[in-house]
Amino acid sequence: MLRSLTLFLVVLLVSACGLLPNKEEDTRDWSANKFYSEAKEKLNDGNYSAAIKLFEALEARYPYGRFAQQAQLEVVYAYYKDQEHASAIAAAERFIKLHPNHENVDYAYYLKGLANFNDNWGILSFLMQGVLEQDMSERDSKASRESFEDFRVLVTRFPDSKYAPDARQRMAHLINVVAMSEVHVARYYLRRKAYVAAANRAQYALKEYPTTPATEEALFIMIRAYEELGMIDLRNDAARVLQRNFPDSPFLSGLNPIENRPWWRIW
Repeated sequence: MLRSLTLFLVVLLVSACGLLPNKEEDTRDWSANKFYSEAKEKLNDGNYSAAIKLFEALEARYPYGRFAQQAQLEVVYAYYKDQEHASAIAAAERFIKLHPNHENVDYAYYLKGLANFNDNWGILSFLMQGVLEQDMSERDSKASRESFEDFRVLVTRFPDSKYAPDARQRMAHLINVVAMSEVHVARYYLRRKAYVAAANRAQYALKEYPTTPATEEALFIMIRAYEELGMIDLRNDAARVLQRNFPDSPFLSGLNPIENRPWWRIW
């Protein structure tokens, strides 16, 4: 019995030793090339946090030269892949500021756009996605706007960049997201019976993003808000635009016929 217990303790001790962190490798004699190759290996293996440490150590040890510049760019990607979007954005901005004419600065803009594109709720978004079923347009559109601007700079300054086609596709999606976020706000005001605010927000969405799918609901919100405010002429104008541009809109089924009631009669 005692022998079995001793053997068990030895096995447990050996297993516990495997859980202890390995002693950090001595990098005092590493060259810039050694740092870079080791960091790239970690990056390719998906060990992004280790890659970040090595890239940053490389720049600290050898702040000048092509390895340092490349490390600054690689660390942007490593932060992005590690879901550290704020750090990725900061690193991209730093690279762009330090090397505005670098041959790969288009890649920095692209990564910055991607980081903003995915910077919604972070881990909370992942945990709550199935519960709330909330899409991008229902969240704060600040990151979406910034992502759009990053991609816009990319396709404007570097129209022939290999990242430009994907950036253009994401821009088309983002403009719809931003437009729909305005409609979500207008819908919120409508539910709260803040009809002036609802009409103004819907009108803003219609003016700024006239070719997006959000236009359909924006018109409907304007109709409802103007109707509640007794602004029948504006209500009817919005209804005509909705009928003309979206003849099969489901929102039309919920509307009363277009009328010219007196301005004071709201019932």
